[in-house]
Amino acid sequence: MKNIAILGSTGSIGTNTLELVEALGDTFNVVGLAAGENTSLLLRQVEKFRPEIVSLKTKEAAAKLKERLKNRKVRVVYGSEGAEEVACFERNDIVVSAITGIEGLRPTLAAVRAGLRVALASKESLVVAGAILQAEAEASGAEVIPVDSEHSGIFQCLAKEKRENVKKVTLTASGGPFFQTPLSEIKGKSVEEALDHPRWKMGKKVTVDSATLMNKGLELVEARWLFGLRPSELAILIHPQSIVHSLVELRDGSTLAQLSPTDMKIPIQYALTYPKRVSSRLPELDLARVRSLEFYPVDEKRFPLIRLARLALEKEKSFPVALNAANEVAVEAFLNRRIGFSAIVEVVSEVVGLHRLSEAASLEEVFAIDRETREQAATLIKRRF
Repeated sequence: MKNIAILGSTGSIGTNTLELVEALGDTFNVVGLAAGENTSLLLRQVEKFRPEIVSLKTKEAAAKLKERLKNRKVRVVYGSEGAEEVACFERNDIVVSAITGIEGLRPTLAAVRAGLRVALASKESLVVAGAILQAEAEASGAEVIPVDSEHSGIFQCLAKEKRENVKKVTLTASGGPFFQTPLSEIKGKSVEEALDHPRWKMGKKVTVDSATLMNKGLELVEARWLFGLRPSELAILIHPQSIVHSLVELRDGSTLAQLSPTDMKIPIQYALTYPKRVSSRLPELDLARVRSLEFYPVDEKRFPLIRLARLALEKEKSFPVALNAANEVAVEAFLNRRIGFSAIVEVVSEVVGLHRLSEAASLEEVFAIDRETREQAATLIKRRF
């Protein structure tokens, strides 16, 4: 039996992971949970899975939970430090890292430094600090196994392939809710429309990123660090059916593809059980019912943020940090109805256009650049919108 901790336990990846743990019986034991401020859901998770340590985002939320759990033997902590405690808890074997945004960086780094297996769903950690996390993993012997369906697909395709045989890796994207929407109508799309994803059930931020295709841009940067790929070796195709999750073209002309139903439990389970594959009750792929698989090039007029993501991939250093920070602020403003959908692109483009490239070689530098960029984005939104 393996002990696991889940960072972001009340989010989409976290709840799916816990459902898997329950379905797999005695395979895994939950010893740690970290959440945001959803005290009621975390309480239900604690009652069912009986972890030894739990964390919430704020001191107030933690105090409320502690009162509810006063008759239980469980350590309750809070804040970034609390999430880090959960991440490097001494009994952990596997840490599922699913805290959205740059908030997931410090606890992910703590798990990596502890030499654990990290099932990584928080792409932003590698986007803003790929070189740092990679170096720490090499030093500690930590395993970083991707949970994103596209990166899990690449990981599986590359399992028995030599690096020198790889010519190109292609990530697929569903195209989001506005793939076929006339360009003239996209500007006025509402929060509800942006969150109405045709294929995947995800958290709000990731779903909006799917509508702008920023999620795929960030995944390009993530793939660079996960698999040691050059920008010229990375591509994106729109694939509305979301059945083919990645394609790996080899130098002899062969192309490998990983296919599965649109269910995040599949890549989560693989990250937990790797290198074994275990039976499950997860959905089977019936290609006879799917019937057709479509692929389209990315239209940068529809998805202009992809150009900035490509630039971040090529420039590296501080550029991905600035891109991620500007995007997080813009998406949050959209979700809070302070700006319109098209303004996400305006804000990110203008803020990143003003960014001055720097090394971002340490965690302190990464967070300093992140703070500065967030302030610039917030100021722009307040002034213009």
